[in-house]
Amino acid sequence: MRDPDARIARELRRVLPRERVLTDRGELALYASDGLTVHRGEPAGVALVATRAEAVEVVRVFARSRRPFVARGAGTGLSGGAVPARGAWVVDVNLLRRILEVNALDRYAVVEPGVVNLDVDRAVAPHGLRYAPDPSSQRACTIGGNIAENAGGPHCFLHGMTTRHVLGLTVVLPDGEVARFGGPPGTPAGDDWRGLFVGAEGTLGLTIEATLALIPRPERVHTCLASFPSLGGACRAVARIIAAGVRPAALEILDRLTIRAVEASVFRAGYPERAEAVLLIEEEGSPQEIAAELPAIRAACAAERMLAFEEAANEDERQRLWRGRKGAFGAMGRLNTDLYVLDGVVPRRRMAEVIERIVEIGRRHGVSLANVFHAGDGNLHPNLSFDGRDPEETRRVLAAGAEILRACVDAGGTLSGEHGIGFEKREYMPWVFDEDDLATQRAVRAAIDPHEISNPEKIFPSGRGCVEAGRRDARHAARAERVIGE
Repeated sequence: MRDPDARIARELRRVLPRERVLTDRGELALYASDGLTVHRGEPAGVALVATRAEAVEVVRVFARSRRPFVARGAGTGLSGGAVPARGAWVVDVNLLRRILEVNALDRYAVVEPGVVNLDVDRAVAPHGLRYAPDPSSQRACTIGGNIAENAGGPHCFLHGMTTRHVLGLTVVLPDGEVARFGGPPGTPAGDDWRGLFVGAEGTLGLTIEATLALIPRPERVHTCLASFPSLGGACRAVARIIAAGVRPAALEILDRLTIRAVEASVFRAGYPERAEAVLLIEEEGSPQEIAAELPAIRAACAAERMLAFEEAANEDERQRLWRGRKGAFGAMGRLNTDLYVLDGVVPRRRMAEVIERIVEIGRRHGVSLANVFHAGDGNLHPNLSFDGRDPEETRRVLAAGAEILRACVDAGGTLSGEHGIGFEKREYMPWVFDEDDLATQRAVRAAIDPHEISNPEKIFPSGRGCVEAGRRDARHAARAERVIGE
C-alpha cells in the first residue's frame, strides 16, 4: 500500500472498526469489477460503513486528502459503474440496510441505500402498496445502486424508471457536506437537485437515505405468454398491441437461444423450445379492464402468426412464467465464463429492423449472441457469452458490442436505457452529445466535485479534445457556478 493510502487507512480506522477497513489484496479483489467483468480496477482499499454518521465521516476523510472514492452496493451493475478508477477507495454501503419508515397514508417509504430492491416491495405489501421499479436483479440489487443508474425493469413500461419513484434524497456531497433534496409529499418544491442526482452514477456524491414513492397494488394481475415462429414477428406484435391502444404493465421478449438456456437451467419455465421467440405480457387493473383488453392482445399476436398463447390461471403459474424471464441472465451465464449484457434503446417502430441488424453483427463477429429485452419501451439487451480468458474472443465481443450500440444510435435511439454509461460507453458519448452538451454536463459536475474524487473516469469520454473544447468547458463551468450560487 502506498504511503498516502496507508495514512488514509489509519484515519478510517479512527472512524470505523478495524475489521471494516479492508486493505488485504485478496479481499480487495472482490471489488475489482461489477457485473460487467470486462472492466476491472484495483481499489486502494474498502471502507464498510454501517451508519449514516460513518458514511459522512468516511467521505470527509477522502475529501480532505482529495483521494477518489466510489460507492458500491451489491455490485450487480452492468456498465462498470462501481469499478474503482485512479486507485479509488470503495465505500461499501451494504450494511446501511434499514427500512426507516413506511407511511401507508402518504404512500412513501424511507430507506437506506443498502436495502435490497425486492425487500422494499415485500415490506410494504401488507399495507396494500408496492415499490414498482423491478430490475431483473431485484432479489440482489440495492436501492443506492438503482438510484445511481436510474434502474428500470420489466414494469417500467407502465410505471416508469427509478427517478419517477424517488421523492427525496439525503446525500453526502464530495466535499463531505450533507444535503437534502426533495422529500415526502408536501415538501416545498425548488430546484430539482433530486432529478440531477438520480442517474448521475455516483459522480455527484453518495446516497445515505432515500424517500421512495409507493403505489397501490393492482386489483388484479394477468400474465400471458405468446410464442412466435420469428423474432421479428414478436417485435411487430408489440407494436400492434400498443397501436391498438392497449397499455400492458410489461412486454418482454426472449429469443430462441435464451429460451433454450432458460429451459436447460434451474429457471426452467416451460417456454416452448420450438419457438423462435416468446412474448411475455402482463396486465394490471380491474377484472373488467383486463377482460376488455385481452381480445386486442390476442388479435395482435395472431396477426403475426403466433404459435401458441398461454394464460396464467393462478399466481403459481404467473410466477413460473416470470421465473424464466427473471432468470434469463443467470441462465445465459451458464453458457460460458463471462457474459456481456448490452443496453441500447431504439424507437419501437424500428425494433424488428434493429434486432435483425444485431443478429447479423453477432454472426459476422463470430460471437454467441442472444436477445432478451424490454420490448415495450424499445430497451434492447443483447447478451454476448464469451470466454474472458481469451483475448481474441474478448476483442471480438467488445467490437460487436460497439457496433450494436452504434446501430441503436443510428436508428434514432440512445446508448442506455437503464444500465448507465460507466466505463462501458463513455467513449461513445459523442455519438449522442456534441461538444457543447458534454461541456455543460462536465461543468455541472465540476461545480459540485471540482477535484473529481467521487467515482472518477465515468460517463465522460477520456479525451478532452482540443484547446478550444477546454475553454468551452471553463465558460460552462463559470455559468454553472453562477446558477448554483443563485
